Parts: sequence; structure tokens; C-alpha cells
Amino acid sequence: MSFLSRTNKSFLARWWWTVDRGLLSLISAVIIFGIVLVMAASPPVAMRIGLDEYHFFVRHLIVLVPSVFIMLAISFLDIRNIWRLAAMMLVGSILCLIYVLGFGMEIKGAQRWVHLFSFSLQPSEFAKPAFIVVAAWFIAKQKNKPGYPGTKIAAVIYGVLASLLVLQPDIGMTFVVTSCFIAMIFMAGLPFRIIFLLLIFAVSAATAAYFTLSHVQSRVDRFLNPESGDTFQIEKSLEAFKNGGVFGAGPGQGTVKLKIPDAHSDFIFSVAGEELGLFFVIILVALYGTILLKGFNRVMDSENMFVILAVGGLLTMFGLQAFIHMGSALSLLPTKGMTLPFISYGGSSLLSMSVAFGMVLALTRRHTRNGIAQTGMSIKPVGAEKI
Repeated sequence: MSFLSRTNKSFLARWWWTVDRGLLSLISAVIIFGIVLVMAASPPVAMRIGLDEYHFFVRHLIVLVPSVFIMLAISFLDIRNIWRLAAMMLVGSILCLIYVLGFGMEIKGAQRWVHLFSFSLQPSEFAKPAFIVVAAWFIAKQKNKPGYPGTKIAAVIYGVLASLLVLQPDIGMTFVVTSCFIAMIFMAGLPFRIIFLLLIFAVSAATAAYFTLSHVQSRVDRFLNPESGDTFQIEKSLEAFKNGGVFGAGPGQGTVKLKIPDAHSDFIFSVAGEELGLFFVIILVALYGTILLKGFNRVMDSENMFVILAVGGLLTMFGLQAFIHMGSALSLLPTKGMTLPFISYGGSSLLSMSVAFGMVLALTRRHTRNGIAQTGMSIKPVGAEKI
């Protein structure tokens, strides 16, 4: 295709030769896995609650198409516009988080959703990537301009966001945001006392949640002592992996999904275990691991602190969310309603993860730099020279 040749100076050709095409291919593979698994897992859930058999699958595709478009569109942005987008997203998400506390939809004892037309959006999903990029910007600015209170500003924003998440309550999301913030502080090489203070806060918050929130206490107690309460979903999840064996029962042939209430979202990894088997589950886990390794390896070439922190934080969010979902399904962690990135049914999760990886692709784009031997390429992001 001549319009994508190296000699072509068009906007599209420059994007094609600077974006990480390998990372884009890996994400596409995970998305295809998601389409197959949602198609297999969602019909029983839909029919159980009286909806059309392919209700959730169709809605998944409806959200997936604009999500992919958004991811690709964001990957064209330069570094300054990524910052602007994240700042606007964060302000909008915080306003929506305040709104849901008083007027949001209550589902399973938590107020986390805003009803928009026929869809329900979860503002906290969009707050995660937005906060990571904004916090990375302020921390990086402090590193480049000693005396600038960037870390303190980021800490104040974190405090506001964490407080709003706890009030919903959404302890799992608070844990993810806190972990990403700690990871960015570690990558920035800031004093360990800051990390220590955040760890003390995290442990204190987790302890308070255990003694004040009955659903948190119940999940932890059932994890530590299965006989202390209802462990139906976990038992069925483990049964699904056992039934799947090495090569699985085949797409659409699983039976345990008929009994798991959230088979299309919180326990879709269990459906993968039964229908695709251990072999394909290992491939799926390897895909997630390769995305993380390739992403971190790509950003290691960068000399821009903002890029390192933002991409590192976004990849931490991605990996941690996948780990929590898989760990819960395998009873390695207390159960938590955490979606599997790009695979589980969930419009807000799919949209926000597409935004996050659009930012990753944009921030890790290479640009030509004359005088460099062999490749003539560097990881300096497009637009970085304007900062």
C-alpha cells in the first residue's frame, strides 16, 4: 500500500510508522477473545432475566465499535493534547462521582452509575486513566522544575478521588487507583516516605472497610473461611475450570455458565476456562503478559518522565485489573466485581480501557531523529518538543 510507505509524508502514514503496531495487534487479539467469550457467556444470563438471547452480545458490539474508533483516534494525538484530554476527563469524572452520590443509580447496595439514555455509565472507570495521566504530569513537572509542588497537587487530587470512591462505596476501585499512584511515585524515584505513607493509608482504609462495610467483611471472611458463608459463585467458577480440562468443552458448550449470575462480566474468565480449556487460557494470560512486557519495554527507551510515569501507571492499571479478575475467579483473591480488560461485558470498562490504551499508543509513538545510527528512531513522543 503506497499510501503507507515510509516515503509517504501523509498524516496516516506517519502514524503507521510511529505507532507500536505489535502492541496494537496484541490488543486486537484480546478484543477478539472478548467477542467470542461474550457471545458464549451472555445468552444464559440474558435469558435468565427475561431478555433476548443475544441482548448483551449486541450491546457489547454496539459499544465495542466506537471504543475501537476512540482508541485509534486518541493514538493520533500528541503529548500536549493527551494531557488536555486527561484533564477534561478527570474534571468531568469527579463531577459525575459527586453527582452519583446523591442521584446515581443504586445497584447491589452501591451508587456508582449514571443512567444515560439506555446505557449506564460508571464514572469511576473513566476517572482511573484520567487521574493517572494528570498525576503523572504534575509529578513529572516537579522532577523537571525543582520546587514545583507537583507531588502535593497530585496527592490532593488523589485524596479527593479516593474519598469519592470510598463513599460509593467502591473499595476495589480505590485499591487500583492507590496501587497505580504508588507505582508512579516509585517509578519517579520520589522519597520512600511518601510510598510508606500511602501504604499506611491503604492498610488503614482496608481495615476500616472490613469493619464498617458488611459486604467487604463477608467477602474476606468467605475467602479465609469458605464455611463462613455462601461461596456458590466461587464453587461454580472452580468447577468450570475443572470441567474445561486442557482443551475445553468448546465455544458455547459450557454448562457451569448457566448457573453463574455474572458469567458474562465478573466471571468471564471461568467461562474461558470451561469452554476453551487450559491451553487457550494460558494463551490468553500470555497475551496480557506480553502486552505488559512490550509496553514497559517500549517506554524504557523514553527520556520523557511524563511518558514513563503515564504509560507505567496505565499499564499497572491494566495488569492489576486483569490479575484481580483472574485471581478472584480462581479463588486466589477475595471475590471482587472487577471486569477483565477488553473481554468482560461492560460498556464503561470497555470505553475507559480503550481510552487508556489510546493514550498508551499515543505516548509511545516513535519519531524520526536525524543522526542516530541504524534505526534513526527514538521513543520521544510526538509533540514532546513543545513542552
